[in-house]
Order: sequence, then structure tokens, then C-alpha cells
Amino acid sequence: MNSKLIEKASELRNKGLTTGEIADELNISKDTTQWLIMQRTPVNKNKQKQKPDDFAINWKTIGASSSRMQYISSALADLTLEEGVVDAVVGISVSGVPFATMMSDLLDAELAVFHPVKHMKNESAQGAISNNFANIKNKNVVIVDDVITSGATVTDAIRVCETHGAKPIAVTVLVDKKGINDLEDVPVKSLIKINKVG
Repeated sequence: MNSKLIEKASELRNKGLTTGEIADELNISKDTTQWLIMQRTPVNKNKQKQKPDDFAINWKTIGASSSRMQYISSALADLTLEEGVVDAVVGISVSGVPFATMMSDLLDAELAVFHPVKHMKNESAQGAISNNFANIKNKNVVIVDDVITSGATVTDAIRVCETHGAKPIAVTVLVDKKGINDLEDVPVKSLIKINKVG
């Protein structure tokens, strides 16, 4: 499995994807992505960095089917309803947007899109809310992504939403690799929560 991930990470790097984009594509942390890419560098073969503690999540069987995406989005929307009325659904680009799009329809809410720092070439201090979608000012929002790896992207999304005048009432994800209940005092609702034993 490691050799396949190393090959895939290197292939994506050669296509010009940033470390953050590769991390999203493989559903791993940026640290794990950097480690995988370093495995192909001949200079680093002699002094290898310690392998990160991470899990690769492959949800392609869901993403390849619009009906499966609809079922998952429906379950995520149902989890959101536990926290109250939603005015806007904020999808984290790239993989959170399909879920958010379907959820906004199911919840009769507006759709907004968040561009995370890890996708930006200059890696600014914060991500950004897209101007091409709903304005989130004075709205109750739910933030949607596919996987929480470190929590940094979702934490940034919560803070940016708050600076735009929104009130994040929940975060929903397909898989939570951190096994957390909340971030920045916002409840995290996941369909699958991974808790490390030992």
C-alpha cells in the first residue's frame, strides 16, 4: 500500500498539484503527503524522516456514484438537523463541495464554497469564501468536508465564516480521522469516526 501511495503522490506532484491538493486527493495529511513525496527523492533515501502516523481514506466507490453521493449527503443533512435550522451550507473545496451541493438542496439552504489555505500557492494566513456563491453574513451555516485529518482546514473554515458574520452551528464530514466531538466549540458530526486504540 505504501508503494502505491508513494507512486500516486509523485504522479500528482508531477502533474503540478500542490502538497495540499495532493493531501486532499489522497485523503491524508500534508505531513504524510510530504513524507510520501520525499520517498522518491534519491538524496533522502539515506536519511529518511520518520513515517507519519496516518490513514489513507479511499471513498471512490461513493464518489463515483451520484446516487451513493445523494444517500451520504442525505445522512449528513440528517445529522445537521440535530443542531437546528441551517441557512447556508459551506462546502470545503474540493471534496466537500459535492456533499454540500446536495445537502443545500435537501435542507432548502443556500450554497457557499470555502477555498482552504492548503490549495493556495502562497499559503496565506486564511482560506477564503468564494464570491461566486451565497453570502453567509448573519446566517446559520454548516461546514461540510469529506475527511477531517488534522482539523486545521475545518478550524480555518470556522474562523473565516465567523469573520464573514456567519454562525457555524455544525461541521459534517464523511470520515473523522481525529475522533473529535467539536472544533472551536462547533459540534463535529461524522458518519465514521476513527479512534486510535493503544
